[in-house]
Amino acid sequence: MKILKKLVLISAIFSASIMIANISHAKDDKGHAVHWGYEGECGPDHWGDLGEEYAICKTGNRQSPVGITITEKADLDSIIFNYYSTPLKIINNGHTIQVNYGSGSYISIGQKRYQLVQFHFHSPSEHKINGHAYDMVVHLVHKGDDGKLAVIGVLMNTGKGNDLINTLWKNLPKEQGKVISVEGVKINAKQFIPADTRYYNYPGSLTTPPCKEIVNWFVLKTPIEVSNDQVNKFTSIFSKSVRPIQPLHGRVVKESR
Repeated sequence: MKILKKLVLISAIFSASIMIANISHAKDDKGHAVHWGYEGECGPDHWGDLGEEYAICKTGNRQSPVGITITEKADLDSIIFNYYSTPLKIINNGHTIQVNYGSGSYISIGQKRYQLVQFHFHSPSEHKINGHAYDMVVHLVHKGDDGKLAVIGVLMNTGKGNDLINTLWKNLPKEQGKVISVEGVKINAKQFIPADTRYYNYPGSLTTPPCKEIVNWFVLKTPIEVSNDQVNKFTSIFSKSVRPIQPLHGRVVKESR
């Protein structure tokens, strides 16, 4: 029974990482691959019109990212991080740099556990705090047993360099769409987590097509530092990687005390 449960968990994690890594490969009503981007006719204003699978990008009322200004302070459950080292598997998926994480690392929030499946970057940050966008952000994507996602956003200000990003940037793929397994290199996402893990929390969506409203967002209040050169390296590859702020539609953003 334990072996069966483990196989089911591994399958779920693999499926989640494939879904999130390949969301640009949906088909339109004629069976053609749907291309999306951050500018022009394939940009965010048109995502909802690119194909039936993307319609919620336009019609949804729990879309992300949002501007965080008015919050409701609450005694929220702490996030318990159980991250372990994993071999580096990195991909340029055409929209960002993504790292696919090995099985076994997870977070616990209250009674729920979410497995870490991948992390990726945007610059500047997609969420804005009191109108302010940070220089960069890493989104750590976790999947629960119910298929829902918990995404932790770690905001980044320019300052000193981040050691983990330094390792990633040294091993950037030379081509798009291919996962590169870097022999002899292990990484640990724990290097992204600040000492203070209080957060903003709200129900939302993926910030890229298909914009599914299956995400419980946890945006950490305390930023970490990344060097200006590290930000510039990312934006030299991806000049645009941010979806505009979406309406709250009555949603309440909770804030850890």
